[in-house]
Amino acid sequence: MLGRFLFLLASCLFLQPAAAQDGDGVDSFVLPAFNGIAVSQAPEAGLGVCFGQFADDALACAVTQCMEQSGLGEENCAPNLWCYPHGWVADIFMQHAEGPHWHKFVCDQPDESSLAAAVALECDKEYLIACDAVRTWNGDGQQVTGEGADPQLPSLEAIED
Repeated sequence: MLGRFLFLLASCLFLQPAAAQDGDGVDSFVLPAFNGIAVSQAPEAGLGVCFGQFADDALACAVTQCMEQSGLGEENCAPNLWCYPHGWVADIFMQHAEGPHWHKFVCDQPDESSLAAAVALECDKEYLIACDAVRTWNGDGQQVTGEGADPQLPSLEAIED
């Protein structure tokens, strides 16, 4: 019985948020050990991607980037992803056979090979005429491949092939 009580007490202590005291003796929260990724998109117009420790900050950053890129307002740049911790991440450009294109993000993959498998699975759709990971980030949030937020649309010749 005492063992169960001690286990329960120890479990509760581990669930409490980490706190530290600053020089004035005031408790303040310790920042999380991981970053997440936030994505905001205005369909066919703009994309914002930000890494951060807190969802509110990262999502606000992504919305701002999307608005700057698209020239549209906040109502058009809807946040559509918060992934925490982000793990390995891929920005996949996808284009439907009828023309619309978008970006899909795959996140929280443990390593590069798992990310490549997840991208291949996403791109294995009959209705897609274009699908490719245009940017990837490792578990530390460092960009591994790709440049820029939006790739060029494929040429008509590439679509017909």
